[in-house]
Amino acid sequence: MAGVWIFAENHTQGLELLNTGRILADKTGSRLLSFLWHDHQVAEDYLACGADEVLLLPPLEESQPLEAYIPVIVDELREGDADIFLLAATLRGKDLAARIASRLDTGLCSDCISLKLDEDNTRLEMERLVFGGAGIQKVFCSSRPQMATIPPGTFEAAVPANSRREGKIRELPSSPATAVKILEKKAKERKSANIKEARRVVCVGRGIEKEEDLAMVREFAQVLGAEIACTRPVSEEMRWLPEDLCIGLSGIEIKPDLYIGLGISGQVQHVIGIRDSKIICAVNSDENAPIFDVADYGIVGDLYDVLPRLHEELGKLL
Repeated sequence: MAGVWIFAENHTQGLELLNTGRILADKTGSRLLSFLWHDHQVAEDYLACGADEVLLLPPLEESQPLEAYIPVIVDELREGDADIFLLAATLRGKDLAARIASRLDTGLCSDCISLKLDEDNTRLEMERLVFGGAGIQKVFCSSRPQMATIPPGTFEAAVPANSRREGKIRELPSSPATAVKILEKKAKERKSANIKEARRVVCVGRGIEKEEDLAMVREFAQVLGAEIACTRPVSEEMRWLPEDLCIGLSGIEIKPDLYIGLGISGQVQHVIGIRDSKIICAVNSDENAPIFDVADYGIVGDLYDVLPRLHEELGKLL
């Protein structure tokens, strides 16, 4: 085995990959190496959290896209004879992974939710959701390196070891010039909070009768210290809330400590987006609504009767 390698766009994602990467490296008796933006302080953190070697990517020029790193990363993977390469499944990360896999002429499992080694600790078994989350596909890669992109939040973040770990930090050569140049950057305007990072989420569905009724949901969410989200019909058909608040297969996947669904039937397309919530609560007037099959707590009733009472009781506690 020639090592487990990782790459992520930010520190949090990097720590998550370090966690699972360290487990795989220990089982295979190999080293854990991490690519990283040019930041020596974070590199020291990575060493403390399990990396054996951190490879610092050179700073990009203003006109250089992220793809400029591809030749550098590919050269290192080839020279190091990498056996496993994991990347965070962000939009840019997945694009980068596909290009790297093509250059290395190897396979790639995208949006992998589970990783484990076979009995000989040589072949990686990767799992990903298929058919809108209705099934799980097992993927094996017969070529090297075995590559996978991992959705952020799939694994717990690594923590520093109790004792000081020895490791190596190495600076990589400058990225070669590319035909693609960045002419201008514009930040995407957000109309709402980032619900991916919210610890509490109150989500509304078709059970909300009028747009004006969202006011009472906002008041309830404010008392709870939660962010508001919605299902696809509320954002796309009714256009009561922005699309970046839509949860589900075609929207955002969240992992809050608490999710409360109001007037949501619980179709599989939506459940995929909330399945990793620690606690799922649901309010629906239909006792046979699918949402109750995945809920930890459920209330059968009209949300217009239930929500004010929840709000009142919550106010007494907070």
